[in-house]
This record gives sequence, C-alpha cells and structure tokens, in this order.
Amino acid sequence: MVQERTLPKFDAATVQITKEEGLLLYEDMVLGRTFEDKCAEMYYRGKMFGFVHLYNGQEAVSSGIIKGAMRPGEDFVCSTYRDHVHALSAGVPAKEVVAELFGKATGCSKGRGGSMHMFSKEHRLLGGYAFVAEGIPVAAGAAFQTKYRREVLGDPNADQVSACFFGDGAANNGQFFETLNMAALWKLPILFVVENNKWAIGMAHERATSQPEIYKKANAFNMVGVEVDGMDILAVRAVAQEAVARARAGEGPTLIEALTYRFRGHSLADPDELRSKAEKEFWFARDPIKKLAAYMVEQNLASHEELKAVDRKIQQVIDEAVKFAESSPEPDPSELYRFVFAEDE
Repeated sequence: MVQERTLPKFDAATVQITKEEGLLLYEDMVLGRTFEDKCAEMYYRGKMFGFVHLYNGQEAVSSGIIKGAMRPGEDFVCSTYRDHVHALSAGVPAKEVVAELFGKATGCSKGRGGSMHMFSKEHRLLGGYAFVAEGIPVAAGAAFQTKYRREVLGDPNADQVSACFFGDGAANNGQFFETLNMAALWKLPILFVVENNKWAIGMAHERATSQPEIYKKANAFNMVGVEVDGMDILAVRAVAQEAVARARAGEGPTLIEALTYRFRGHSLADPDELRSKAEKEFWFARDPIKKLAAYMVEQNLASHEELKAVDRKIQQVIDEAVKFAESSPEPDPSELYRFVFAEDE
C-alpha cells in the first residue's frame, strides 16, 4: 500500500512569491536537511548519544509555517522529540543546536536537554517534548497568555500566535482532544499542526485511528480544519498564512493536517524495515526541497547557480557549527542543580 489518500491539489500559479521569499524558504529547508544529515554522521561517529529523531523529508512543514507565515522570535513554537529543525526555523543558531546535541554548556538548553528537549526563551521556542502530545497543552497555555494580556490586561502588542507541532500518533491522545476543546471555546490564537508522516514509530497511521483524516476531527470542536500537501512548501505557506491571520484577528484556532513523510527511520536506532520500498520511493520522488528548487528555476526566481550558492553557504554554516560545538566546554558540575527553577532576570 503506497498511499490511500489522494494528496491535496494546490495551484502554484495562484501563489505570489518574490525571489527573496523563495530564497528564504529554500535556505531554511536546506539548512534543516543539511543539519539532520550531519546529525546522522555525528551520531554514528559517537559524538552524541541517546535517542535522535531526524526530520528529513518534512522540511516544508517547519519552513512553510514558521519561516513562511509566522514572526520568528515573536510568535511561539512548540515541538516534539523531532525538534532540531523547528528550532532552526525559529531562529535558534545552528551552532547552539549542535552544541546541545553534544551536551555542551553553549547549547540552547545549556547541555541539559539534548536532542529531544531543545528550548530557547529568546527565540520563543517552548521546547521539544519526549512524550507524545506532551507539548499540546503547553502551546495552548502560551496562546492563552497572549489572549489574556490583550483582552484582560489591555496590552495592544499582545498579538502573538502559537504553533504547536505534533505527529499523527498524538491525534489519538487525550491531551489532543481536551486541548482542542478549550482552544476552540476560548478562541485561542493557536495553530495545531499535525505532521502526518503516516507512521507512529512502527504503527501505520491507517491502522491506529478510526478517522484517518485527522483534519476532520476539528469539526467536533467547531474549529477550522485544513488538509494540505506537506511536501509542497508553497501550499503549506498559503494555508499557514491564512490560519495565522485568523488567529491574530481573534477568530480562534486552526487544525492543519500536513501530509508528509520522514525519509529516515523513526530514530537513528530504527533499522526502518517496516515500510515498503514502494512506499518510500513514492514519497522520495516528492522531495520538498527539489520541488521548490524546480519551481524557482521555472519561474525565473533563481538560477541553478544561485541555489547551489545557498547549498554551499549552508554547508559552511553547519561545518562551523560542528567546530563550535566540539570546542565548547562541558557543563560545570557545580551547576548541576541550576535551571531546575526559573531564575530572576
């Protein structure tokens, strides 16, 4: 079985995108892909330990929503254990993400979080969460404080939107339903983004839920639900921009189901033997980075050489990030209990 659901159609001819916008999206996706490839290399070389879950193939979702529709550094982003690329799209420097993976003091979580727990107050990254659906109520809390500050405290600058990313498996979790209910009741400014990559670890999505079309679950809460081709960054961006505009206008949350696919196993410890070769080839042919590159060349928004220059630039960023992480100090044992509680600023 390759794909039971027909991928949503999207007319790219209706998209208005500038060269600068296109290059920004392309660069962010290449950053995510190159970063994750380097992670795999470092993991197998013994530079990092524990569970490491890579994002290869899903870049159009992170880049299309965070870089394409939100305000990085102002809006809130909440992730899962597959959080490296969300952190990068949110603006966390690659060197701080690598350092965190290496457990160094210069990491974005001061070496205390590792692969599954990226966090950055500065970049409004609310964290990566190891438990399935754990971040959904956290993101709703961030959205609630925005609404509270605006409507109760009268803060005119409180128009931030929260984006909560989670997988298809989380949509069967109780926290998903409870939080969507409250978000709809209170009209919270939040995007619930389901990255449906068809597999919850080793469980095929179609076997795990009575309603495989997750976006339709929004109907139970009188919430807007949208399905989008998660391998098409222009489609993701268009859907996200509309959802963000609704959220900022006080019209409440949106459930976005992005149909996507992870190109690697569930984690780097997964031999990836459960998925069929035909299924993988079907999705590999829809590589979102290659798709955007082809579109930009066809539309005369960029030349092949300009895109290759971006590739080279990103490779240099990643190489420098690894050097930074390798030369960074280990956390000081005397600070073992620091950051258990929030510190006064």
